[in-house]
Amino acid sequence: MLALVVGLLYLVAGRAVRSQDATGSRFVCNAIPPGAEPGCGYGPTGNRVQSSSPVEDELRNTIIQLRETILQQKETIVSQQGTIKELNSKLARCEAAADESSQGKSRGQGSRRKEYGKNTMGDLPRDPSETIDQLGKTMQSLKGRLENLEQQSLRLPITNVSTAGVSALTPLPPELRELLRQRLGALETQLLRKVAELEEEKSQLYNETAAHRQRTESALNSLLERITELEKNNNAFKSPEDFKVSLSLRTNYLYGRIKKSLPEMYAFTVCMWLKSSASPGIGTPFSYGVPGQANEIVLIEWGNNPIELLVNDKVAQLPLSVSDGRWHHICITWTTRDGFWEAYQDGERLGTGDNLAPWHPIKPGGVIILGQEQDIVGGRFDATQAFVGELSQFNMWDRVLRPVDIMGLANCSAYMPGNVVPWIDANVEVFGGATKAALEICEDRAFDS
Repeated sequence: MLALVVGLLYLVAGRAVRSQDATGSRFVCNAIPPGAEPGCGYGPTGNRVQSSSPVEDELRNTIIQLRETILQQKETIVSQQGTIKELNSKLARCEAAADESSQGKSRGQGSRRKEYGKNTMGDLPRDPSETIDQLGKTMQSLKGRLENLEQQSLRLPITNVSTAGVSALTPLPPELRELLRQRLGALETQLLRKVAELEEEKSQLYNETAAHRQRTESALNSLLERITELEKNNNAFKSPEDFKVSLSLRTNYLYGRIKKSLPEMYAFTVCMWLKSSASPGIGTPFSYGVPGQANEIVLIEWGNNPIELLVNDKVAQLPLSVSDGRWHHICITWTTRDGFWEAYQDGERLGTGDNLAPWHPIKPGGVIILGQEQDIVGGRFDATQAFVGELSQFNMWDRVLRPVDIMGLANCSAYMPGNVVPWIDANVEVFGGATKAALEICEDRAFDS
């Protein structure tokens, strides 16, 4: 097009030269007034010289129309570039929202709720379902805008110069139309993918919420069952271990029974608080019998004999003295290795020995009786061997406790329930007139002192 314009200018200039040469005239250079078209003749006074050729007028009008057409095309291209930038901005915001959603997915449930609480896109609501609806509306709106733009831009007012000077409408360039279609398709694909991801995330969040609700309800049900159990077993005790068992008569029918059974053990520690003034001998504070061996573990003071420890019916005499009617803390340790034993009274180790049933493991599955010596497992008691007095804090461990631990139990500075047999109200049954009563042993012992 520019070549055509230049050629026409040269043609006009050549004709003017030839005309002036024929008449013998001279060329005079004059300044062109502002806004005047180049190639137009002006006199010395600046007034426009009328052209005597209709072809020059037609070419001049064509040039003006072409310039106007180029300006219109430029404005159209700038407008379409602005539209493309706007679409790119929308797409970037969608991608930013997707990135924030994916980051929120890896932060756990609490942070996921926080991400939903943010307004990640300027026009997105906080609720996931509303977000999906809004994205769909946004997609349809953008698609409609692009389609309208394409329909309006399919025909631009470009003047097509013909010999008759009639203007015509030419279609939008195919490259720009294809670019708009590609942009529209890419944006629609992106939005559909984001909507699908939000739908999946919403489903996952619902499933996680349902699972969390189920776990919470399960924990609450367990807690309610525990509270019900505690209320059912509620008594006058301030805590489950603050009680004592009283065996006030020397009979063969008053006794207590530990519900918990023992495992096989290669060492043990038995500690208890006891109070007795019976004579002769306090009797049997506890005994453990198993099938085939009723005297698997026995602590007894019978008649005028000293306190004895029996393991597998083997006997060791202990240098303990507890028949003064006051509370005393007693601990006995034993290990199958060389049958080594220790005897503690009120936190102080008073005696040790060995060769007490060495290398004999304590058998499991027996019965622990408080206050009676067993001749068969769980029965056939002898009234002359019955314990008379009060017992509390009977605990058993499957290991040898350290002296410092035993001292802490004796002076009430440590709380260490037995890992095999803990002293808990629910673990102790009483029979034959034996009773359980509330007792805070450390306070009662301080009062006795």
